[in-house]
Amino acid sequence: MSIPRREFLQMLAVAAAYGMPLAGRAAEAGGGDVLYDLPRAGGNVTLLHFTDCHAQLLPGHFREPDVNIGLGEARGRPPHLVGEALLSHFRISPKTRLAHAVTNIDFVDAARRYGRIGGFAHLATLVKHVRAQRPGALLLDGGDSWQGSATSLWTRGQDMIEASRLLGVEAMTGHWEFTHGAARVKEAIAKDLGPIEFIAQNVRTADFGDPVFKAYVMREVSGVPVAIIGQAFPYTPIANPRHFVAEWTFGIQEESLQGRVDEVRSKGAQAVVLLSHNGMDVDLKLAARVTGIDIILGGHTHDAVPEPVPVKNRSGTTLVTNAGSNGKFLAVVDLDVRGKKVRDRRYRLLPVFADFIKPDPDMETHIRKVRAPFEVKLAEKLAVTEDLLYRRGNFTGTFDQVILDALMETQGAEIAFSPGFRWGTTLLPGQSITLESLMDQTAITYPYVTVSEFTGEAIKNILEDVCDNLFNPDPYYQQGGDMVRVGGMSYRCDPTQKIGGRISGMTLGGRPIEAGKTYKIASWAPIAAGASGEPVWEVVARYLRAKKVVRSVRPNRPDLIGIQGNPGIS
Repeated sequence: MSIPRREFLQMLAVAAAYGMPLAGRAAEAGGGDVLYDLPRAGGNVTLLHFTDCHAQLLPGHFREPDVNIGLGEARGRPPHLVGEALLSHFRISPKTRLAHAVTNIDFVDAARRYGRIGGFAHLATLVKHVRAQRPGALLLDGGDSWQGSATSLWTRGQDMIEASRLLGVEAMTGHWEFTHGAARVKEAIAKDLGPIEFIAQNVRTADFGDPVFKAYVMREVSGVPVAIIGQAFPYTPIANPRHFVAEWTFGIQEESLQGRVDEVRSKGAQAVVLLSHNGMDVDLKLAARVTGIDIILGGHTHDAVPEPVPVKNRSGTTLVTNAGSNGKFLAVVDLDVRGKKVRDRRYRLLPVFADFIKPDPDMETHIRKVRAPFEVKLAEKLAVTEDLLYRRGNFTGTFDQVILDALMETQGAEIAFSPGFRWGTTLLPGQSITLESLMDQTAITYPYVTVSEFTGEAIKNILEDVCDNLFNPDPYYQQGGDMVRVGGMSYRCDPTQKIGGRISGMTLGGRPIEAGKTYKIASWAPIAAGASGEPVWEVVARYLRAKKVVRSVRPNRPDLIGIQGNPGIS
């Protein structure tokens, strides 16, 4: 059934979003029923991909990083490009919709001009539209869908599971899903996911090494057999509490993956897709070592990469992609499969500009229903921000700083640590900080605030360890998120050095931090089993209610050494 043109937005064609100058919202809105027209340039198989939506059912804002440093072979190549360097590399004109969607440039002005991005009701409209143009298109979810909002935390992911079913997702893999615990994941698969297949070839039982989930699914599109292999986040027990998945092992599992690729090829698959939550750097290395994969649809690192990166290996070329986060994008992949081989591939990353897309009524109804019991609580206004509040980036963002300030003030601590999470929505100057927007930064199943004492030597070792997870030259050893956010103390960081030599110049109140001296540190999100404490959102909410207005937030970032001219710094 085709969808009437007037059921969509009034917006520019995709070509305009990808570089043509814009005349302003009023002129755009009067352009007259112009859809996301995606004429086929050949191709008989279409894949639709989104990832890392982090339970954001509503449209909003999400600022892309101003620091995403690449070193060695990764320097100057996607995804380690930000700001003007990213626009230049992908030939994107400044001051356009796409420039706003994929960079932090003039973020406040651009956000006010182009409006909110994402939202499942708007994403649903776009998915239906593309499927009307391309019957049989497969919709794939790269994971991190059941975590990142208050409603997802309080419903144990059920709000997102129902939304994904309504959206028409056919297969997904996972990462933060596992922080609901192994029992909940198994329950969801058995009772709630319905037709959605949860696939992860790299998760096995710790005792006998048996597969926990299906490794792949086979689907036929336009008569073409297509294999979708799942790859869950390989470092889940390291980056998140091990006790949530105590009986499972993860890892990259290259040999196992190669075996699965060979298996689906032997079963007649003419196109092989890896639905990955490895992170883009890991996928780039993997693509050079595992053969027979046509395209990797990647996630985890939240990189909005407008074009795939081709990677050669001993049997051909694999395209590596990453489709951003927060529901901001829908990736459309057209494969031309002839003679039992993929002959051509076309990829488009479509920004979901919510203020110009008519929301899908069925998804709107679902969203209203699941939010209704919590609406009053979520709407509580804790404070007003006069600054832009954001998180994403290798180092501390302004919303991170608010959390750090709250921890130090409420806990009487000299220093505060906050995890380098990549998720968390953005607030524009003048917006209210509601309980919901605070939960967008903190909604996890291990939210406890703790206060500990560490020596200066231990502090340096912690920073060195986390920094190595971020800047290790071997992507397979990059096992976490961005750098831990630090409040109260200053330090220098040289990402080009080896572990043990990256962190220096640690000071507190202008005085050097002493190796043998003990310091009081407040933090949250402990990964040890049995940890307890007050949930971080309650601590920060109390701080914000007293503060009433947030202004002059200056993120406490380290002095960076050795990376002058790096295109991963804006």
